Amino acid sequence: MIARARRHRHREVGRPPKPILLASIPFIEKLEPSPKRSIEPVYLEPAEVEALRLIDLEKLSFVEAGTSMRISRNTIWRLVESAREKLIRAIVEGREVVIRREN
Repeated sequence: MIARARRHRHREVGRPPKPILLASIPFIEKLEPSPKRSIEPVYLEPAEVEALRLIDLEKLSFVEAGTSMRISRNTIWRLVESAREKLIRAIVEGREVVIRREN
């Protein structure tokens, strides 16, 4: 199953990002720590989850993953770095991990 993920810019400068091809949509919506704490959750984008899957699970190179998702190697690198930072923050600080859904 191939889906397209829409990305957004944090600022209004520059052109809008291209849609990213996702080979799979994440099955789960969130991961909750035990014991549960009441702090802001960490939000992962579907594109970040797909980039992590391709790089860390499928063991593809950044170039191969970029070709698969139809984006550049540098964009894959940024997505993976962002996702890894968020996941480490969630583990260390005991935060909930929420995977955003596309509208």
